[in-house]
Amino acid sequence: MPLHVLVLGGTTEARRVAESLVALDGVRVTSSLAGRVAQPKLPPGEVRVGGFGGAEGMADWLRAHPVDAVIDATHPFAGTISFNAAAAAAAVHVPLLALRRPGWVPVEGDRWHVTDSLAGAAELLPGLGSRVFLTTGRMGLAAFAALDALWFLMRSVDAPEAPYPVRMEVLLDRGPFSLEGERELIRRHRIDVLVTKDSGGDATAPKLTAAREAGIPVVVVGRPPVPPGVPVAGTPEEALALLRTVTSG
Repeated sequence: MPLHVLVLGGTTEARRVAESLVALDGVRVTSSLAGRVAQPKLPPGEVRVGGFGGAEGMADWLRAHPVDAVIDATHPFAGTISFNAAAAAAAVHVPLLALRRPGWVPVEGDRWHVTDSLAGAAELLPGLGSRVFLTTGRMGLAAFAALDALWFLMRSVDAPEAPYPVRMEVLLDRGPFSLEGERELIRRHRIDVLVTKDSGGDATAPKLTAAREAGIPVVVVGRPPVPPGVPVAGTPEEALALLRTVTSG
């Protein structure tokens, strides 16, 4: 029987891992997507879409589709499924590893204000600016809905659902984004504060450079923790090497 690896995906890194696994002899890969994006980029190999029904549901799925290892390559802010995966893997006695791209690090000239939640970001905004470039995605906009005095440019892959700020323009777009494009957005919309999650990676990092050049503050929402005891890889290559280690027994 081939080694069956479940990749909890939806990220660029998850697709790269799936591509590498599919190319290996004796490996079967199934990628699981949350289904929150209307037209996701599908990875190679088998694909399932939708939730599992919590930790218990995921454990049942691991048993029903005999899985030998799980790679949690979800978005750094998809905290719930990561903890469900840890509980499910432990219940079924399947090795689990997490793939998390490195977070962003401020450099000279950055005016970062770090918080641990979207609600914390909303509390900071009135003292920092009035025209907000909001790049935290379409989920969680309720945290900013009461900020009637501020204007928002909200960018996401799919259209948001209420509740969200009344004074808001929606920009539907998918990264990667260029530095020139981010500069133009900030200039054209007269942005004076940026809000982002610490997603890491290169695809959306140019907005940080553009904000630094414009001298505007950036509210950065910090990441939730990886479940305790789960080994973490920073790149797809490290994840594959770690996978060989955890499945060698």
